[in-house]
Amino acid sequence: MIDTLLLPFQFPFMQNGFLIALIVSPAAAMLSCFLVLKGWALMGDAVSHAILPGVVLAYLLGWPLIVGAFAAGMSCSLLTGYLAENSRVKRDTVMGVVFSGMFAVGLILFVAFPTDAHLDHILFGNMLGVGAQDLWTGLAISVPVVAVFAVKWRDFLLHAFDPAQAQAAGLNTNLLHYGLLTILSLVVVAVLTAVGLILAVALLVTPGAIAFLITRSFGRMLIVATAVCTGAMVTGIYASFFLDSAPAPTIVLVLTGLFLAAFVRRRVAVARASVPA
Repeated sequence: MIDTLLLPFQFPFMQNGFLIALIVSPAAAMLSCFLVLKGWALMGDAVSHAILPGVVLAYLLGWPLIVGAFAAGMSCSLLTGYLAENSRVKRDTVMGVVFSGMFAVGLILFVAFPTDAHLDHILFGNMLGVGAQDLWTGLAISVPVVAVFAVKWRDFLLHAFDPAQAQAAGLNTNLLHYGLLTILSLVVVAVLTAVGLILAVALLVTPGAIAFLITRSFGRMLIVATAVCTGAMVTGIYASFFLDSAPAPTIVLVLTGLFLAAFVRRRVAVARASVPA
């Protein structure tokens, strides 16, 4: 019985899957808390889809995929901001137009210039196929991101709630704004190998949403989101081995189940609090 339960940990490809989960989950979870508070859930979705043309172009030019993905992600963020500030169209509408357009360009490039890359791995991830380079890339992104949030989370929090007050307090609001966009693009690149473009938004939104439902302080929200994201990723990978399913969708299902459980728990707590003593 014990041997069967420990079986997933005996295979190198499963070990790499668990490692990439432990590496990228803290950065994704902490970022998700800020995206939830700022209402940037669609921005995470937009950037995760918009990096496809950058990935394809980098592959065709022989460049590291991380370079193309980051360049495309930042281009999407900056273009969205420029169009939203210089038109009557709302930001969420602009994001929908920009990311769908860039995603379409990426698909056209992928079909027009056949490569050895598998589109399924780009879209849905290849967690059980990660190598040493993917692990080092994730580590090189995740560690600085977690360090920045650990030191500057109060500044980012104030900017998320009240940018005007943050500026009055002497904070560089432009640096915080574009810094968060840069972190978003970097984290999307880090989770690209783990869950792919399409499912990356789940890691960038759901952990923060769960923590928001069950905590009252932002510091605790960061800790809970990290624990939830890490636990869900490890559980999803472990369960996928016995279910013979893809790890990334399994992780998303675990996160969705946890969100529904947190939502029900919150509704029950509110209902009990409203009942007269």
